[in-house]
Amino acid sequence: MAERRRRVPVPHTHTVVRDRDWTVNELVGATFERTEFVDVDMADLLNRGSTFRECVFRGVEFNSSTHTEAAFLNCTFVRCEFFDATFTDCKLVGSTFDGGSFDVLRVSGGDWSFTGMPGADLRRASFSGVRLHDVDLSGAKCAGAAFTEVDLSDAWLHGADFSGADLRGADLSGVDPTSVTLTGARIEPEQAVTIALALGFRIG
Repeated sequence: MAERRRRVPVPHTHTVVRDRDWTVNELVGATFERTEFVDVDMADLLNRGSTFRECVFRGVEFNSSTHTEAAFLNCTFVRCEFFDATFTDCKLVGSTFDGGSFDVLRVSGGDWSFTGMPGADLRRASFSGVRLHDVDLSGAKCAGAAFTEVDLSDAWLHGADFSGADLRGADLSGVDPTSVTLTGARIEPEQAVTIALALGFRIG
């Protein structure tokens, strides 16, 4: 399992929910705390305003699920599938992803600060207007992905590949361009100045 940021341990859970125990298609304002979900099929789940706190998801399928104003706080996701999943104005602060797939994942708004996604394959994912402060994307495959209007301040990006990615409007003030692949990435003029200054150029 990938090491959690700052050596925070995987949550110790009190309850286990397995695939055979889960028949829920819609969640509205539900709360789960320190619960472990194992091989649960949450595909097509409609989740509005529910909170998962210090939960562990192992082999869970989130394919085509929709989450709106929901919270996954300090959770751990192990080999979970997020094909065509949508997160709108959600909070995933402090959560960690270990393996899994993120094809056509769409994230709009919300706060994913301190989230750990090292080495994740996000090439077909899109993030828009999301707070990604201090997120761990080290070694992540983000070529061709969209990270528009996102806050990447203090993000861990060493070894990440953003070649051909759409980074327009993103806060790149903390990006070290010598440790990240940015070839062909789409940025705005003011962002180009930020990158140039990070490389030691003098403007004007």
